[in-house]
Amino acid sequence: MQALRLLSIVLLSLFVTVSTAQADPLATQDKAKQIWQVLDYLAVDYGRSVKDGHVANEAEYAEMQEFAQAAERQLTELPPTPAAPELAKEAAALRASIAEKAPPESVGEQARKLAGGLLAAYPVPMAPGKLPDLQQGAKLYQSQCASCHGVSGHADGPLAAKLSPPPIALADHERAQERSVFALQQIITRGVEGTSMPAFAQLSDEERWALAYFASTLSYSDADRQAGAKLWTSQPALHAAVPTLALLSQTSEAALAKTVGADAARQLTAYLRSTPGSVTASSTDSLMIARDKLKESLATLDKGDRQLASRLALSAYLDGFEPVEPALAAKNQALFQDIEKTMGLYRNAVTAGQVERAHEIAQKLQSQLDDAQEALGGTNDAISTFLGALTILLREGLEALLVVVAMMAFLKKADRTDVLPYVHAGWVTALAAGGLTWAVATYVVDLSGASREMTEGFSAVFAAIVLLGVGMWMHQKSLAGRWQAYVKAKLSSALNKKSALMLFLLSFVTVYREVFETVLFYAALWTEGNGVFLLAGLASGIAILAAIAIVLLRSTARLPIGQFFAFSSALVGVLAVVLIGKGIAALQKVGFLQVTPISMPRIDVLGIYPSVQTVVAQVLILLIIAASVVYNLRSHRPSTQV
Repeated sequence: MQALRLLSIVLLSLFVTVSTAQADPLATQDKAKQIWQVLDYLAVDYGRSVKDGHVANEAEYAEMQEFAQAAERQLTELPPTPAAPELAKEAAALRASIAEKAPPESVGEQARKLAGGLLAAYPVPMAPGKLPDLQQGAKLYQSQCASCHGVSGHADGPLAAKLSPPPIALADHERAQERSVFALQQIITRGVEGTSMPAFAQLSDEERWALAYFASTLSYSDADRQAGAKLWTSQPALHAAVPTLALLSQTSEAALAKTVGADAARQLTAYLRSTPGSVTASSTDSLMIARDKLKESLATLDKGDRQLASRLALSAYLDGFEPVEPALAAKNQALFQDIEKTMGLYRNAVTAGQVERAHEIAQKLQSQLDDAQEALGGTNDAISTFLGALTILLREGLEALLVVVAMMAFLKKADRTDVLPYVHAGWVTALAAGGLTWAVATYVVDLSGASREMTEGFSAVFAAIVLLGVGMWMHQKSLAGRWQAYVKAKLSSALNKKSALMLFLLSFVTVYREVFETVLFYAALWTEGNGVFLLAGLASGIAILAAIAIVLLRSTARLPIGQFFAFSSALVGVLAVVLIGKGIAALQKVGFLQVTPISMPRIDVLGIYPSVQTVVAQVLILLIIAASVVYNLRSHRPSTQV
C-alpha cells in the first residue's frame, strides 16, 4: 500500500537530526523535499481510505493518521523561520481533519496548502534546469522501468507479477491526474522504501526530469494531446494558467481543473507535458540560462576554480537574467532589484572563495528566479506593457535629452547656430546606429550581456568626464562679465572644427548609450500580441520628451546669459554625477570593477546604487565640482575689484 511505503520514508528520515539540517542548507532542502513528498502522497491517497465520512479501509486510514503525525513531527525538525508557527498550526489542523474523517477534497486541499507553505518557507528547486528531452526520457523508461511498469505503463512488465506490492500502473488516469511531474521526479530520485522501486541516484538530474516527464504522459492518449494542442493554439488566454515550465512541473491535472475545467485540464496537461517547450517563452528560456550558469558556477567553485566560477556567475546575470530585466521591472520592481542585488552578493562570494556562503546565496537566487518566472509568466496585459515601454523610454531618454538640449541652448545663446548641425548630426547618427544595433542583435549575432554592459559603462563614464569639463567651463563663464565681448572675441576661436567634432561626439555617445539600452529593453519586452501597446508607450514617451525639450529650450532662451550659464553648469554637473554612477554600476556587472555592497537606498534615476565603488566615484565628481566652484569664485574676485 502506498501509505505504508511513504510511512517507511518518513521513519527513515527521522534519523536526520535538527542540528544537521541547521548546519547544512542542502540537508534542510532535502528534508523539506521529504516532507513535501509525504504531504503529496497524503493528498493523493487519503481518498482511498475515507468515503462519505466513513472509513473505507481501516489499515489505509490508520496509515493516513500516522502519515499526518509524521509530517507534523518532521516540520518541527526544520530550522526555525518566521513561517514555522503557521506551518505547525496547519499541520495540526490537517491531522485533526483526518481524525474527524473529513472529506478527501478538504484534506487534499489542506495537504497541498501546507506543502505550498512549506516550499515558500524552505525553497527548493521544483523545475528542471533546462527543457526536458522526452526522447531521452522514453529511452530511459524502456531501459530502466518497462520491465516492471510495462512498455505502456499498465504495470504488466515481465517482472511485475513477481513483485509485492505490485508496481504502480502509470497509465491509470484516475491516479495520475492527482500527481505532478515534480512528485514523479521525487519518487524517481528517492525511490519508495518497502517496495521494489529503487532510487535512481545514478541518473543525472537532467535525466531524472526527462524520465519523470515521459512517465507523466503515459496516462494520456494521442487524442488528448491533439485536443490540447488545438486549445493551446486557439485560446491564448489559457496560457496564463500554465505560464512557465516551473508551474507546469508543479501542477497536477486535478489542480489545473479548478482553473480551466476538467476537460480542458486533461487535454492541456496531455499536450504540455508531451511538448514542454510550448510554455517556455523567451523570458523562461533566459531564466533557464541563468539557472544553468548558476549551477555550473557552483560546481566549478566546488572544484576550486574561482576564475571560471566568476565568469559563469557573470554569465548567469548578463546572459540569463539581464534580458528579462525590463519586463520584470515593469511587473515587479522590488523583485527585480532583489535579484540584481543577490546576484551581486553571489559574485562577491565566488570571488572571495566563500563556498558555503555561495551555496546559501545560490539557493536563495533559485527561489527568486522561480518568483521571476511566475511574475513574467502571466498574460501580457496592456497596462503593464504600455507603462513598461513608457517608463523605459523616459528613464533612458531624459538624460540624453538634457545633454543635447543643453548643447543646443548654449549654441543658440552664443549666436553659434552654425555649429548646431554637428549636434543634430550626433544624435541622428546615434538613432540610426541604434536601429542598426537592433538589426544586428536580432538577425546577425547574439549580443552578449557583457558587451552590452561594457558599452553602456564606458560610454557613461566618457560622457560623465566630458560633461564635468563642460560644466566647470560654463560655471567659470557664468562669473565673468562683458558677455558680448567674450562671445565676439573668443567664441569663434573656441568653437573651431575640433571643438565642433567634440560636440558631435558628445551628442552621439550620450544618445547612443541610451538608445542602445532602450532598443535592447524593447526587444526583450516585445512578444506576440503586445506590439500595439508597446508602440503606444513608445509614442507617448516620444511626445513627453519632445514637450520637455520645447519647454527647456524656451525657458533657457529667456534667461540672462549669466544665469543661463549658471543653470547649464549646474545641470551638466548633476548629469555628470548621475552618469558616473551608472557607468561604474554597469562595469561592476561585467566584473570589470569589484562590488562592495553597503546599506543605502537605490535610486536609479540619480544613478545611486548601494555599493562603495559607485558612491566613491560620485563623491569624487562632487568634490571636483566643489573645488572648481571655489577656484572660480576666488579667481573671479580680484578681477571684479580692478
